[in-house]
Amino acid sequence: MSFEELHQKLSPTIKRIAYKLNGRYRSFNHDDLYQEASIHLWSNFLKGKLSDKTESYILQGCYFHLKNYIRKVNERSNVISIDATLSADGATIEDVLGKYWSSPDCRGQLHNIFLARSIQNNGFNLKEKKLLAYFSQGLTTREIGKRMGISHVSVVKLMQKVRARAQKHLDK
Repeated sequence: MSFEELHQKLSPTIKRIAYKLNGRYRSFNHDDLYQEASIHLWSNFLKGKLSDKTESYILQGCYFHLKNYIRKVNERSNVISIDATLSADGATIEDVLGKYWSSPDCRGQLHNIFLARSIQNNGFNLKEKKLLAYFSQGLTTREIGKRMGISHVSVVKLMQKVRARAQKHLDK
């Protein structure tokens, strides 16, 4: 079996594994993990390590490789506080933004922006992203349906799916 055939056969499962492992890590997204697993698969294929292995064994190997990859990357990444020094002269974000930074409104707004971006970038397909963009513009469900070429009932159902998926991120 050629690598292309093997990769095409295992690709959907590898994508699910990458998507499942993503979400708790800030350094990369599920596409990065999928790409890393594909490179691992390619490397093992070239070395001839996959010729007598079952699909289950190969997928388990990809899973363990990704877990180790995540562990190594997280150990090397640094967490920097948003209150940390911004420049060599010792200026902090509070020095730059002044009293506004100290207000709960600023931190709350920043938190909401980051949370919205995280939710939108982790698991929404193009159609759902378009829906969110239209809702953020203040369009009604009927206007959104016309722009997307679907019924307003479909818009409502799609929005319910989006809310359910977003709620999973909020519950973490």
